[in-house]
Amino acid sequence: MDSNNSVLNLITDPHELERMYRTDPKAFKKSFSYAWELHPDSQVLRVWHERLHFKETATKEKPSLYQKGFLVMALLAILAGVSTRIIFHFVEQEAIAPINLAFGIIPFIAAYFVYHNKPKRSIIYSLSALFIISGFYLNMLPINFKDSIILVYLHLPIFLWVLVGISFTGNDYLKGSKRLAYLKFNLEFGILYASLAFSGMVLAVLTMQLFSFVGLDIEDFYFSNIVLFGAAALAIVATYLVFMNLKLAKNITPYIAKIFSPLVLLTLLVYLVTVLGVGENPFVDRDFLIAFNGILLGVLAVTIFSITERDSDEKKNISDYIHVALIVLALIIDSVALSAIVFRLSSFGMTPNRLAVLGVNILIWVNLIWIMFSYMRFLQNKSELSTIQDSVTKYLPVYGLWAAFVTFTFPMIFL
Repeated sequence: MDSNNSVLNLITDPHELERMYRTDPKAFKKSFSYAWELHPDSQVLRVWHERLHFKETATKEKPSLYQKGFLVMALLAILAGVSTRIIFHFVEQEAIAPINLAFGIIPFIAAYFVYHNKPKRSIIYSLSALFIISGFYLNMLPINFKDSIILVYLHLPIFLWVLVGISFTGNDYLKGSKRLAYLKFNLEFGILYASLAFSGMVLAVLTMQLFSFVGLDIEDFYFSNIVLFGAAALAIVATYLVFMNLKLAKNITPYIAKIFSPLVLLTLLVYLVTVLGVGENPFVDRDFLIAFNGILLGVLAVTIFSITERDSDEKKNISDYIHVALIVLALIIDSVALSAIVFRLSSFGMTPNRLAVLGVNILIWVNLIWIMFSYMRFLQNKSELSTIQDSVTKYLPVYGLWAAFVTFTFPMIFL
């Protein structure tokens, strides 16, 4: 049989071995088994042996109910659910601000990352201190709807998001590749959480409907206890699933990025042309200026996630030019918004809202300029894709610092 064994005859021809495997995998495996018994020391056959039996090894490593990582995730999910329910009780009593609900979820996601990455003690102590200080500071503020307090409510989650990013990157928080991985995690987490949450909503509606058939209205109880607990716990479960390399989210995110980029570009072009035709003016219309800034943030988010999901091995294509067009469009929007904000500041004076919007628009404008020039160099073959990704990842701490500045200083500056 040795002389008729296809694998042995083609052992010096990798291309034909691959062709044979793809043509008839069963025949290949049968022939390979015999060849492996005769020549277990062959480097070529050892590579094929690992390739053919890798799935069996990977199956043994799948998470189970008895793995420590799964048990830690389950414990953190329960703690997140219980904490959120307790915080919600005090929110209902109007004893604390609703933004405190973030502390029922975000610290536990960070705790999971700390458990998984095992960063240095200095990082763990720093993160713990910042979470505690943020919580105490938030609840020292008066519960009202003054502009400076509302700005704290808007910026504190951004600051906490940066803290989660530090726990995600661990000891490698200075590495751009780890920051890029964190951005990808956010997109995958969002998709997976939305999918699971939708399933949970369907279950909740069915449950409440079934109880209504027997004359019981459980809506308030179900939302306050089951839904709230489940929403918080689900965040930890989704984090665990994404971290365990769940293929559902990872396979779909690149396609979402490619589909949404041209759609967003087309929609915004039509919208801006319509706005010019209607005659709306962000210089005098405050609500329109707010909407304009909302559009800017949306374009920035789509642009960043499109860049982070781009495969480094992928050749230049039409998507890259769409990304550049989106960046240019975002720069135009930001420039108009900045002009309108400066006009309003000079005409109506300084307020916390105007200063906050001015600051974030300047930060975004600088970031977009950096991204645009990096992309132009990439399209001219003067740099690698990593240069564009660096323009995104290296700038992330700037947003975090601005969020911290607004959160911790505005209530004191604008008493």
